Amino acid sequence: MESAVFSGSVAGALFLTTLAGAATVLGAASAFFTRRTNTKVLSVALGLSGGVMVYISFVELLANANRELRAEFSGTTGAIIAMAAFFGGMLAAAVIDRMVPEPVNPHETKSVEDMDKSHPDFHPLRRGAIRFALAIAIHKFPEGLAVFAASLGGLELGIPVAIAMALHNVPEGIAVSVPVYYATGNRRKAFLYASLTGLADPAGAVLGYLLLAPFLTTAVLYTIYAAVAGVMVFVTFDGLLPMAQKYGEPHLSLYGLIAGMFVMALGLAIV
Repeated sequence: MESAVFSGSVAGALFLTTLAGAATVLGAASAFFTRRTNTKVLSVALGLSGGVMVYISFVELLANANRELRAEFSGTTGAIIAMAAFFGGMLAAAVIDRMVPEPVNPHETKSVEDMDKSHPDFHPLRRGAIRFALAIAIHKFPEGLAVFAASLGGLELGIPVAIAMALHNVPEGIAVSVPVYYATGNRRKAFLYASLTGLADPAGAVLGYLLLAPFLTTAVLYTIYAAVAGVMVFVTFDGLLPMAQKYGEPHLSLYGLIAGMFVMALGLAIV
């Protein structure tokens, strides 16, 4: 199947990716209300996002990729391609995650109250808040590509993935704005830097599309789906669930996780 077949949904996929990235602004606003975040609500929201992402990764993205690739190639070859892409997506997400230093990595769980000027991990922020924000932006590139690739297959898949990633981006906005505020003492600058990292989502989508568009056949698209599933599962277990348990009661994050799976299952059933 030629890439032109997918071109009609490119604008919609980019729009959804941009909206998901824009959710970072909500977290960025925490710079104006630091030390006063509703951690219970945040915990449930993170669990909900994780449930949506895990369910859709296994039930839709990976399952469909496995089925289509088995049909495109011989059964065993297609299954191996899907498996390799899934774990390859995990590996790519892990490598990028390791590129971001631990003190500024949004997937390294820290309470908001720990992000103060006296914390030794945050002294490097004084030497370059812009460099810090750029590191987080690099970290977000594959997440933007994940939303974009899922949306290319249609809005029924793209919308729930975009919502899940948007919920994920809210705490990432917090993870940027709060320490930058403590490093600079400037709330507006912290809000601006954190908000700008949200642009990495559509940037990752555009870069990925420019690189892959000439090769975007059915087989390539579903291979990307399997890889996206790997990225989303890694993001969930490395970041969302640990943060959810850190910010609130463990049972709240679990309830949110189950609710997210149920909502996703119900949505897929009625579409």
